[in-house]
Amino acid sequence: MPRVSEPPAPPSPLREFWRTWILGALLPAYLLTTFAFTLARVDGESMEPSLHSRELLLLLKYPRWLRAWGLGGDYLQHGDVVIFKAPADSPYAYETLYGVRHRPYNIKRVIGLPGDLIAFRDGELWRNGHKVAESYASTEGYVNDEGPLRVPPGKVWVMGDNRRTGASLDSRSYGPVDLRDVAGPVAWRLWPAPGALARHTAS
Repeated sequence: MPRVSEPPAPPSPLREFWRTWILGALLPAYLLTTFAFTLARVDGESMEPSLHSRELLLLLKYPRWLRAWGLGGDYLQHGDVVIFKAPADSPYAYETLYGVRHRPYNIKRVIGLPGDLIAFRDGELWRNGHKVAESYASTEGYVNDEGPLRVPPGKVWVMGDNRRTGASLDSRSYGPVDLRDVAGPVAWRLWPAPGALARHTAS
């Protein structure tokens, strides 16, 4: 007499939820925001007039990961706007109630790459012996002359576009930023005026 097999039991609601929402939606979203891109919001006036507080930006993460995996070269260029974790000794960092040193993310512009010689003369930026035409920066309140300063290997020199005195705490106050702390470049402004961010590499 042939055996009659029972029909398979329907998947449990919990298993169906796990497969549909966790593996089907949340996991891809996590991978995209961790390794590809994510959103960032401007907080403060340090990047004026280029960026303003509360603007929504698109941060590209994949160039950093490609470089870390040996699949890409130097992904940053002069003039790139980047988001990075503030150095531990910067004025932005602070200790939490549990004694952990919190390092919030900052947004600035890449002024110097590893090996560059940076100097300020008469309120103007000089890089590798050439004056840089900073069309993106404000034109008043520059810091005093300083330098020349050589950007160490594995680090970048960053500054805010707002050069009014006290408007931007950047590499002038806490030194160069480690490339390992750079989350990636900002490619697009999403809100309120969508559009690509210009790199401004003229020098």
